[in-house]
Amino acid sequence: MRQVTKVDGTMNEQAHVKKRFTVGIWTFAFGYFAAYVPYSAMTKALTSGLIADTRVDSFALLPPSVAASVVGMLILITSLRWWRFASHSTVMGISLPHPTRHTLVSGICTGLIVVTTTLAYTIEGVSIVFAMLLMRGGVLILSPLVDKITGRHVRWFSWMGLALSLGAVLMAFAEPPRPGESRFAVSMLLMVDIAIYLSAYFFRLRFMSKLAKSNDPNATKRYFVEEQMIATPSVLFFLGIMAIIGGNEAFMQLRYGFTGFWTSPVLIYGIIIGICSQFTGVFGALVLLDKSENAFAVSVNRSSSVMAGVGASVVLWLMYDMAMPSLYRMVGAGMIIVAILFLTVPPFLEKRRQQRA
Repeated sequence: MRQVTKVDGTMNEQAHVKKRFTVGIWTFAFGYFAAYVPYSAMTKALTSGLIADTRVDSFALLPPSVAASVVGMLILITSLRWWRFASHSTVMGISLPHPTRHTLVSGICTGLIVVTTTLAYTIEGVSIVFAMLLMRGGVLILSPLVDKITGRHVRWFSWMGLALSLGAVLMAFAEPPRPGESRFAVSMLLMVDIAIYLSAYFFRLRFMSKLAKSNDPNATKRYFVEEQMIATPSVLFFLGIMAIIGGNEAFMQLRYGFTGFWTSPVLIYGIIIGICSQFTGVFGALVLLDKSENAFAVSVNRSSSVMAGVGASVVLWLMYDMAMPSLYRMVGAGMIIVAILFLTVPPFLEKRRQQRA
């Protein structure tokens, strides 16, 4: 009798934990949305000269915003007391946290995602929604492929989401270029940025699937801490190296970002962008670390960013009279949302049927 009670108690406890975690993922998704709207809108406005009549070069914005992200990361992990979950080694009698080989690479990939996302929103002639379609659609396409590679079962609705996401990306490219605009020139710069972004996400999702998407909450926290302690600091380090090298306009703008930008009248906006960027990284990572298949976790993550991208465009339209996204881009965003429905509603109904059975 005791044995049955123990089993039932364990099952009830597991059901309670599962329910609580499901609520958590959508809470993290809301946090991602709430941080992403000001991050993307302010980045676009600052680099377009809409704030204080001062146009900030995208490369000059990177050092102060990334530095703010590093400080925010240190404060957050310390306040949560999560350093204890990281791997530790003793150096001269002092126990120091450090990443493993996989979390080191994943952290560098996360840093690349931060940089390429910021740069995508600063490319002249590229709207937030257009860049968002390419990035979000691309990751949605990657998610079931990573599931397949890592041996996770990919269900029919994941492939439907894949098809709709691909359609959304093609819709973005179907739009005719505006008068006097060379779509090919803009796309070449954007394509390099998107290629790096998607490559980084591919490796990051693979490592997450292998090491962190499990029933062990400590494993998830360990991965999160070790990845975060590498992500933005590695970006700041490489930006510093490029600023020291100099030699071209982009690197000289990075040098200005480390030096002259700190006396700029728009410094506070750069810091706010960095803090918001860090919170998008934190909440986005917590969503992706959900133990479900990548096709589900990524869809929740992407749904938040799609809605945030549209929300940021509306904010820019209301505050600065910036043009709203074209019909092509809004239709593409709508296709992403339909893809999200395919990736979220069927799994939910399937879980309900299993629980009733």
